[in-house]
Amino acid sequence: MGFYGGGETSRGWGWCSPPRGRRFPVSRSFRSGVLFVSGGETSPGVVVAFPTHGMSREAVHRSGHREVSRSEVSKMAAVRCVLTCGRVFTQSAASYSTRSAGKTPLSQKWTVLQQTVRQRTRRYTTGPAGRTYVWPATAVGIACGLTVGTAFYLNQREKLGAKSAPTFEHDPTPGGFRTNLPEFSLEEVAKHKTKGDRVWITYKSGVYDITEFLESHPGGASKIMLAAGGSVEPFWAMYAVHKENPEVFELLEPLRIGNISRKDLIEMQQLEPLRIGNISRKDLIEMQQTKKADPNDPFASEPGRHPALAPSSKKPFNAEPPAELLVDNYITPNELFFVRNHLPVPQVDMKKYVLTVGGEGLKKHSFTLDELKEKFKHRKMVATIQCAGNRRSNMMEVKKIKGLSWGIAAISNAEWTGVYLSDLLAHVGLSDPEERGELKHVQFEGLDLDPEKAPYGGSIPIEKALDRSGDVLLAWDMNGEPLSRDHGFPLRVIAPGIIGARQVKWLSKVWASPDESPSHWQQNDYKGFAPQIDWDSVDFKKSPAIQEYPVQSAICEPKDGAVWDDDEEVTVKGYAYSGGGREIIRVDVSADGGKTWHPTELVAKPDQGYNRTWAWTLWEATLPLPKEAKGKQVELCAKAVDSAYNTQPESFKPYWNLRGVVANAWHRVHIKVEPPEGDDD
Repeated sequence: MGFYGGGETSRGWGWCSPPRGRRFPVSRSFRSGVLFVSGGETSPGVVVAFPTHGMSREAVHRSGHREVSRSEVSKMAAVRCVLTCGRVFTQSAASYSTRSAGKTPLSQKWTVLQQTVRQRTRRYTTGPAGRTYVWPATAVGIACGLTVGTAFYLNQREKLGAKSAPTFEHDPTPGGFRTNLPEFSLEEVAKHKTKGDRVWITYKSGVYDITEFLESHPGGASKIMLAAGGSVEPFWAMYAVHKENPEVFELLEPLRIGNISRKDLIEMQQLEPLRIGNISRKDLIEMQQTKKADPNDPFASEPGRHPALAPSSKKPFNAEPPAELLVDNYITPNELFFVRNHLPVPQVDMKKYVLTVGGEGLKKHSFTLDELKEKFKHRKMVATIQCAGNRRSNMMEVKKIKGLSWGIAAISNAEWTGVYLSDLLAHVGLSDPEERGELKHVQFEGLDLDPEKAPYGGSIPIEKALDRSGDVLLAWDMNGEPLSRDHGFPLRVIAPGIIGARQVKWLSKVWASPDESPSHWQQNDYKGFAPQIDWDSVDFKKSPAIQEYPVQSAICEPKDGAVWDDDEEVTVKGYAYSGGGREIIRVDVSADGGKTWHPTELVAKPDQGYNRTWAWTLWEATLPLPKEAKGKQVELCAKAVDSAYNTQPESFKPYWNLRGVVANAWHRVHIKVEPPEGDDD
C-alpha cells in the first residue's frame, strides 16, 4: 500500500512496496491536496519522496486506488512510521547481535551497529537504480510528523471548544472585565473584611464594595459577610436564587469598583484553554487538594474544603459551618456538613478496597462496595450527626478544658443511603439477639491510621446493631452523592442517635465481640466525669463510653454579640436534637435571661416514629424584648424538651467535665439593642 500527497500545484510523491520484495516509484498529480491510497497484497508502503512523472487523478482511480480523508492518511502514516522504525531497529539489533556478540571488541561495537542501521535503512530507501533517498525520507518523515501533530492539536482544540487566553477586552456582562475600571490584587481584596476597612467581595472578574448594602441584603448582613474579602461564588452556589438572576445582578453591579488584577486573572484562568464545562460543586471542592509541600507530611494530600467552614484545627482538619447557615436548610449541604477527623484523611484505592465482616464464632466474609450494593437491600434514612464535643467552647466559660474549641455548629443533618448493619450480621450468622452468646459489642475499624499504623476505631452495643428499628446503616451515599473523602468515602457507619465518635468513617472492618473496641478513642476518650475530677486524678476505666447524646438546642440567629435595631421584639432561630431516637416536643426561648419563657414554632420537624426520631428539629420564634431594652444588652436563652421529658440544665457548672463533652446547658446569646438614630420611643 502507498501513501501519496500533493498540493494545489505541486506533484505528489510516493513509493510503493508491493509483494515479493519489488520496490518501484509510483507517480501522479493531485488537486486541492487530495490524498490517495493504493492497495498491496501483504506489505504496506511508506512515503519516501522522490520525483517521477505525473499521473492524472482519473488515472489513479482507474488503476484501483481509492480516495481517503486527511485524518485517515494521517493515522496510517503515523502507524507506518512507527512500524518502519521498529522494524529497522529490531532487525538492526538482531543483525548486530549475531554478527558481533562474543567476538567483536567493545570499541568496535558502535561502528558495527552504525553500519547495520545504515544497511537496514538503505533497504527501505533505495530506488530500482540503486539510488538512496535517506535524507529525502528523513525530511518527509519530519514533515509528516509536524503535519500529523499540528492536525491532531487543531482537531483536539476544536473538539474541546477551546478558549483563547484572556484578552481583557471590555465585557459589559455581570462580573465581566471592565477596561474603564481600576484593578485590585486578590491580596488587596482580602484586606477588606470589616466595615471599618470597607467590605469587598469578588464575582468573576469584578470587585465590589458592598459596605453600604450589608443591612439591605435580603438574607441578612451576617450571611453576605461570610464572603467578605473573597469570592461570593462558593456561597451563591448553595442558593439557587442567585443563579443567573437579573434582579440579583441589578443589586450587585452598581456596587462595582474595579476588576481583579490581570495577573491574578491569568493565574486563575491558566487552565481555560482546556475547559469543556463546569465541575460539580462537590467535585470542585473535593478536587482542590492542598499542594504537597513536605513529602513526609501525612496531611499533605488532604481534600479541599468550602471556604465557609471555620477550622478549630487544621492537622487533623476539624471545622464547623457558620451557625446562621445551619438553619437555612433542613438537610445540610454536603460542603457545609461539619468535619471531624482524628487522623489524616486516607486515600482509598477502590481496586483494593474490601469490607471485612465477622466476629468470634461467626463466619468471616469480605465484600467489595459493588458486592454490598448488589447483595443487600438499599435503605435511606435522614439522620443527624453531632460531635460529642459540640458547644465545648460554652462549657469552657466555666473552666479551661483540653480539646477542640467547638462552637454550636458541630452538628449537621443529611439523608444517608446504604445497607442495614443487621442484614450483614445476619449474613455471617448473627441475627437472633437471644443467640448472641457472649457477644456484647460490634466493633468498627477505619482506614485512617495513627503514626503507629493503628486504625481509628469505635464500637456500639450489639443490641443497637441487631435491632432493625435501631436503623444502623453502612452508608455510601450522602444527600444523593457518593461520600466525599472528608465524610468517609467509600463507606461509613451511621449509628443514629449515638455520638459521632462511634460512627466510624472509611470503614474497613465490622467485628462482633464480647469486648468494646480496644481503640484509644473508645477506651481513653469520649467519657464524662464529675466536676472535681482533673487530669491528675482521672481514670478512664472507671467511666463508661458515651453512646447516646442528651437533649440539645442552640440559637443560630441572632449571633452572640449582634447589634439589634428593633427595641420591641426579636426573631430567634435555632435547632434542637436528642439522642436515642427521642423526639423534640418543645423548645422554649427567653429574652430576659430565663425569667420568662415563650414557646417556639417547630418549623421543620421529622416524622420518623416513636423512638426512631433520628433527625433534628428546626425552630423559630418572635418574642417581645424587655421594656427599657434600648441601648442595653439583652440575654436570649433557649432550652429544649424531648419525648422522655428530659430538658437541658440551666448551667454548665454542676456537670463541667475535663473533656468538655455532652455540653448541653441552656444556650445563651447576648445582643445589644440599638434602634436607628432618630427613632423615638
